[in-house]
Amino acid sequence: MKIFAPLLIALVLLSSCKKQEYDVILRGGTIYDGSGQAPYVADVAIQVDTIAIIGDLKNAKGKTELDVTGLAVSPGFINMLSWATESLIIDGNSQADIRQGVTLEVMGEGFSMGPLNDAMKEKLKRDIRKTGLEYSVEWTTLGQYLEFLERRGISPNIASFVGATSVRVHELGYDNRLPNDQELNRMKDLVKQAMEEGAMGVGSSLIYAPASYSSTEELIELCKVASQYGGMYITHMRSEGDNIFSAINETIRIAREAGIPSEIYHLKLGGQRNWNKLDSVISLINKANEEGLHITTDMYTYTAGATGLDASMPTWLQEGGINEWIRRMKDPKLRKKALEEMHKPSESWENLLLLAGSADNVLLVDFSNDSLKQFTGKTLQQVASLVGKSPEETAMDLVCADSTRVGTVYFLMSEENVKRQITLPYMSFGSDAESPATEGWFLKSNTHPRAYGNFARLLGKYVRDEKIIPLEEAIRKLTSLPASNLKIQKRGTLKPGYFADIAIFDPSSIQDHATFEKPHQYSTGMVHVFVNGKQVLNQGEHTNARPGRVVRGPGWKGSD
Repeated sequence: MKIFAPLLIALVLLSSCKKQEYDVILRGGTIYDGSGQAPYVADVAIQVDTIAIIGDLKNAKGKTELDVTGLAVSPGFINMLSWATESLIIDGNSQADIRQGVTLEVMGEGFSMGPLNDAMKEKLKRDIRKTGLEYSVEWTTLGQYLEFLERRGISPNIASFVGATSVRVHELGYDNRLPNDQELNRMKDLVKQAMEEGAMGVGSSLIYAPASYSSTEELIELCKVASQYGGMYITHMRSEGDNIFSAINETIRIAREAGIPSEIYHLKLGGQRNWNKLDSVISLINKANEEGLHITTDMYTYTAGATGLDASMPTWLQEGGINEWIRRMKDPKLRKKALEEMHKPSESWENLLLLAGSADNVLLVDFSNDSLKQFTGKTLQQVASLVGKSPEETAMDLVCADSTRVGTVYFLMSEENVKRQITLPYMSFGSDAESPATEGWFLKSNTHPRAYGNFARLLGKYVRDEKIIPLEEAIRKLTSLPASNLKIQKRGTLKPGYFADIAIFDPSSIQDHATFEKPHQYSTGMVHVFVNGKQVLNQGEHTNARPGRVVRGPGWKGSD
């Protein structure tokens, strides 16, 4: 045995001198770990899908090594309100959001892609055909939809709330009535199933029909189920303008009585007459949090919102879905009644045309009917002048002709309020948009520039240029804050053992370029992006890698 001792010692010494090897090493970047603490310079090693170590790795070796000196290295961003539900089916690369550092898309504002019954599937298929797209609806439940996307191949991770509207339509259709006990129990069972499949909680969109037909009590019952699984409630409230105080109080009541943390989607004050209410709104939220509730908010970084012409018409007009809506608009008596209501404020529905102040502040961006695409990019007032009718009648005529709600941008908010809201400690961010590409099918219509610029605009305009908040705080609001609110494990922070979702960008040059006139323009300044350890953006260009996974909520009953 002694004859081999020197050889054994030599092998041990050789082994100890060998450099530790990792899949990827990011060298010399400025680390913003997501905590909000001051940044520091260090190397980051990635092994498979995980952050292996952060520190001085001069003695380590990477199969791939990137010099990121002078660049910010942060956790990937979380889009708290994504409408990439269909755009990811069309293009799994998620170009617009990946190029801004978004590594997790969170869906489910009222409508979710499950649960679906047969009638809902048929409607979805009809809606798909109207857009000129072709894809099969291969799922029924929300969990099945998320798994469908993962199998299909997507660049970002995905998560979803179960839509309170979807659950309601599943059992009640588009009727304006309360559920009976049996229907409500079935609705609660659908929420239970979705939570066990990994839903983040319950999402509502109460400004729109048929969601607006839901009572507070109905929502409380659904949220009690989500609460049992550790989920949260997230809501587009019944009002973001004239009746915002009652809407916030309803949100707080649901949180209190269901025992559930709650978030307000895209907090805003719509309509100039409401801009001065922000102090009172903040006070209401702060008071609820001081009481022991957990109320958070998110926003997009623009003074205009995007939705449809349905937000300019009474919700009773829309009962029963698009065909019934069109039928009523063609009935002279009902049309006259609706037109009268469209000219005055209401406590029962939110009139965005009225809050915009003028039809000049309503931009038409998305039609399905080819003959109407000539009006894309025109204001409602411009089209009304062309056809010689009032803006209200023109809106009705456009919906009837397009057989859709017609995609619309409303200029509603104050720039000063946008800046103040960004500073709120519980504010995170969501695009409230799809994740498109500057090619192919996406160019058939316009979109809100937030689809291409929401996150880059925060980091460029509001952080670097206007210094509204420090960069480390902005990154906290884009990463660990939403991850914590959603109770997501091992994401949202740069830490060994966490998944390697990483955004690497140049703080001095990151910039949005999309405008309302020319929205199809990518943001720039994002240099590299990793999702689950795989590089999806390299020197600002997409790699076509699709390593995205389903990220499931705290109630999930499956296993990884």
